[in-house]
Amino acid sequence: MTPSEPLHYLSATDALAAFRAKELSPVELLDAVIARAEAVEPTVNALCHTFYDEAREQARAAEARYAGRGEAPRPLEGLPVSIKAEEALEGHPWTQGSEILRDVVAPYTSEFARRHLAAGGIVHARTTHPEFSCAGFTHSRMWGITRNPFNPDLAVGGSSGGAAASLASGTSTLASGSDIGGSIRIPAAACGVVGFKPPYGRVPCDPPFNLDTYCHCGPLARTVADCALYENVLAGFDPGDITTLRDAVVLPAQLDGVSGLRIAVSMDLGGWPIEDDVRANTLAVADALRTAGATVDEVDLVLPREEVMTATAIHFQNGFAASIKAELSAHPELANDYVHGMVAFCEQYSAGRSAAAGLEIEARLYRPVGALLEHYDALVVPTSCAASLTAGDSYMSPPAGGEGEPIADHLANFLTPVFNIMSRCPVLAVPSGFGTRGGPTGVQIAGRTYDDETVFRVGAALEAVTPWDARPELGAVPA
Repeated sequence: MTPSEPLHYLSATDALAAFRAKELSPVELLDAVIARAEAVEPTVNALCHTFYDEAREQARAAEARYAGRGEAPRPLEGLPVSIKAEEALEGHPWTQGSEILRDVVAPYTSEFARRHLAAGGIVHARTTHPEFSCAGFTHSRMWGITRNPFNPDLAVGGSSGGAAASLASGTSTLASGSDIGGSIRIPAAACGVVGFKPPYGRVPCDPPFNLDTYCHCGPLARTVADCALYENVLAGFDPGDITTLRDAVVLPAQLDGVSGLRIAVSMDLGGWPIEDDVRANTLAVADALRTAGATVDEVDLVLPREEVMTATAIHFQNGFAASIKAELSAHPELANDYVHGMVAFCEQYSAGRSAAAGLEIEARLYRPVGALLEHYDALVVPTSCAASLTAGDSYMSPPAGGEGEPIADHLANFLTPVFNIMSRCPVLAVPSGFGTRGGPTGVQIAGRTYDDETVFRVGAALEAVTPWDARPELGAVPA
């Protein structure tokens, strides 16, 4: 913490150190975060449910633990942590952001959410997401438009858009996310924060989507160290989730540098339409990693966009999209237009193709990446083709946001589904700069299968050379 930094932007690791040194109370931090939310939420709209009275009780209990009264402090003791509203918390609304499910209340608490509570995190709020978490932006009939703290005209990404916007605007210290096509990494890039898509099986997810290899639960934070701290709480075996790995991986508090590492950079995966500002910022990341001591090469990696979209659509058509279509069947008129668009996209791209055909495409796409990662320790690629989409636009038809080509289906703007296809690769999303519209840009750092620590080493080295310490000056909601 620096003297000039507002308390609501205090990092999780610094807050915990201040709690332990008795220089800061969890009550003081929570009050600062709540005050910030009251000031900025009329513009940002990232928090769909708040629990401030209960949170203050928990903060006082955490304060007592740090004072030596009662049990010892836990790993996240006293930190204001928001949980994405799609996650089950017993007794809380569980609507998936849909008017169709308006009256649904969660009958249990998921293991993913339980780990937040067991670690002492104070869940002061739930964060917004698009209806059924099926879009790379965040707005819905139920909760309205979530806006980018850096420029309220811009989208925050999705589907964990409320989580990223809350971190960027200082209304959460840590925030949970989920990722089935980029839903942690897209908003991390759009809002200038850090997000981690763990490798498949590292963090428990609710059934039946724990069995979906594209689906991941994971952390978002403002710094790499905070993200590592958070991931250590979330990761680990769960006897109720057959996919979770029994071997624990604990990320170290002090990460080694990147001297001696070989890092590959692909600017466009062989022809994706990357806008100039995104390309320039990705080149700057490569230069920064060279400054940090890594050997960085720009590589000729070809992963055709059409094949990535087709494989994704086939996979969704047999799971994610099918479940959404079932919900739509009762009250299609209550759903947002992009929900219908997502189902139509999957039907169009997967038409006449079997699940086996999708697996063949997935295997073909991974082959050059697997070979590349035998020679390089990590692969860096942009997160999005265009730096910023427009808040409230569903991108059902051209023109798209930004300065690039029209995006007939907005998912094609993102390079993230590549690593849901390659789900065993850990991917850390970190900021790379700002685009011409004033919104942040980001890159994905992908590692070898189940090599989580290396991608955090790369992210921490980049942060040390080019720290992303910009704080948005929030303006009014656009007319």
